Amino acid sequence: MTAAGDPAIAGGRASAAHGGTVAIAAADLVLASASPRRSALLAGIGVRFAVVPAHLDETPAPAELPRAYVTRLALAKARAVVAATGGALPVLGADTTVVCDGRLLGKPVSEADAVAMLMALSGRTHQVFTAVALVRNAIEADVLVETAVTFRELSVAECRSYWRSGEPVDKAGGYALQGMGGVFVTRIEGSYSGVIGLPVAETYKLLCDFAIDCGLSRV
Repeated sequence: MTAAGDPAIAGGRASAAHGGTVAIAAADLVLASASPRRSALLAGIGVRFAVVPAHLDETPAPAELPRAYVTRLALAKARAVVAATGGALPVLGADTTVVCDGRLLGKPVSEADAVAMLMALSGRTHQVFTAVALVRNAIEADVLVETAVTFRELSVAECRSYWRSGEPVDKAGGYALQGMGGVFVTRIEGSYSGVIGLPVAETYKLLCDFAIDCGLSRV
């Protein structure tokens, strides 16, 4: 049986020169995330990986700062999946959060919540933090990427319409840069892929540091 939490995850099979999701026996890495966006970005840099999502309480600790929060969760996800899989393969964990006025914006739980988030971002610049952690047994490394994103002025009506499209439901900050939410954005300073959920340049460097096979090494 193949399910979201099963190591033999269904997905696009990897070829010799390209990355993608594979059975854990054929993988070079385990991705501790069920996010299809992270899977697509990781496949795009030529990694052969299995998907084993980590299921954790993602509640921020009292007074926890955004950088510490995303780094803690990225490491915790990777560590949890290392424990679950027995540590046979290195595990990549990642976490992304949107921050406005020092406040962490999670995933909206209702239309009113989504509209409030989007209107708080309207006409302003906010920060998106993504941490990536790689764990192989007792060896751990992590990287943090911060990106500034500027929104144009939004109306309540378009925020409501956007919520009803279904796109914001599982997105930190209530928007998807790579989807319809991209029409809200006028400027990005930093990592486009980091806002989506996996900064590819920094992730690739991390994988190379661990000597994990990527697409460029097979060309």
